[in-house]
Amino acid sequence: MSFSGPANIRSIEDPGSPIPKYRVRCVGGGEIVEDISLLSCPKGHDSLLRAEYTNRRLPLAPHPGIFRYIAWLPVSRPLLPAGGPVAFSCKELSRELGLTNLTVSFSGYFPERGGTLTSCSFKELEAAPTMQRFSELGGKIPVIASAGNTGRAFAELSARCWRPVVIVVPEKAVPRLFTTQPAHNIFLVTVAGDYSDAIAVSNSLAAVPGCVAEGGAKNIARRDGMGTVMLDGAVTMGRMPDHYFQAVGSGTGGVAAWEAAIRLRQDGSYGTVLPRLHLAQNAPFTPMVFAWNNRRREIIPAIDMPDARENVDRVMSDVLTNRNPPYGIAGGLYDALMEADGLMYSVSNAEGAEALKLIRETVGIEPDPAAAIAVGALTRAAGNGSIGADDHVLLNITGGGYERVKEDFELHPIEPVAGIGIHEPVDTVIKELKEWISRYG
Repeated sequence: MSFSGPANIRSIEDPGSPIPKYRVRCVGGGEIVEDISLLSCPKGHDSLLRAEYTNRRLPLAPHPGIFRYIAWLPVSRPLLPAGGPVAFSCKELSRELGLTNLTVSFSGYFPERGGTLTSCSFKELEAAPTMQRFSELGGKIPVIASAGNTGRAFAELSARCWRPVVIVVPEKAVPRLFTTQPAHNIFLVTVAGDYSDAIAVSNSLAAVPGCVAEGGAKNIARRDGMGTVMLDGAVTMGRMPDHYFQAVGSGTGGVAAWEAAIRLRQDGSYGTVLPRLHLAQNAPFTPMVFAWNNRRREIIPAIDMPDARENVDRVMSDVLTNRNPPYGIAGGLYDALMEADGLMYSVSNAEGAEALKLIRETVGIEPDPAAAIAVGALTRAAGNGSIGADDHVLLNITGGGYERVKEDFELHPIEPVAGIGIHEPVDTVIKELKEWISRYG
């Protein structure tokens, strides 16, 4: 099979081959996008772009972590060292939930279970292929907006691989940012607002010469990196699951799982039925739950997220709060839920607290609060019959091990370089960023 797209990233099977490893297609319009570095359709479709890989079967590469699945990652070489998700059975949790075929995928730090992601978050699965791809596409400095976990993951990769990054986070997220070795290449900006405010500031900084917007949900490397959770789960189980559970803020992880399952369906070795998506948000901030339950492609702020800023402050996991998620865009979460017959859950802080306790007692790890929201949804689904006792279930525990990583590493906090008020102009920060970039020549 050959593609007519650009050939600057070669097949991993034969680096000298004229056949490109992948091409990029606009989901909404269906056309091939010749410039694989773009984040949006050049014809203006309100759509995600998607990678289509030359290899329609999934060969397993002799690389550690997520780069075991490099055939379905948009890079030509692995960025090492790299960890990955680890899938395992947990009899204790299965017994508590009354499920006979439950597989847990953990992306965090818990070496006793094989978890080696020192950022303690599955966002590290996004950061590794993203940073490698930007390097292969010209080496511009990525600008990342984050509520905390994504910024920490990119910071950890920056420290490990000595690659510069610009990170923009809400002020309250700074205590969550650390690396396990000293970092010297991070331009950290704080914003007196929430995650959506950080996104707005990051968009301005990404326009600085030498920088490039990381892209969030529009970044194919980010989505395909997260999609390795589904790939690893299917390889471990020997089949695709019947049900997939995850907590979501933007919904990008749900989209990534769906796209990975589509590729597995094309492969055919792991089954041909897409897993049903079970995605959870943390009440009282649940705009996608409201929109989906009313089968609306559009999120209506006045209806779906009234008192948005106040409700963001009331959740136990604010990394699950995005006021502008890629929900209705072509190829986004609405389409994923439609094709995968999805369900969405509004999980309260109280349910999350019970789930935290359950994970500690059964799996033996300290999970990220976002992961507890997913377990809260699974607990409810197992209790109300939304899943069968013998169904094959993949639970994505998206982070954890914060206390455990402190035992093995000295943690290094990241100091902000600049800060900006919620309504302040970004001119001063842009000037500081340009001076910082000049050091990289």
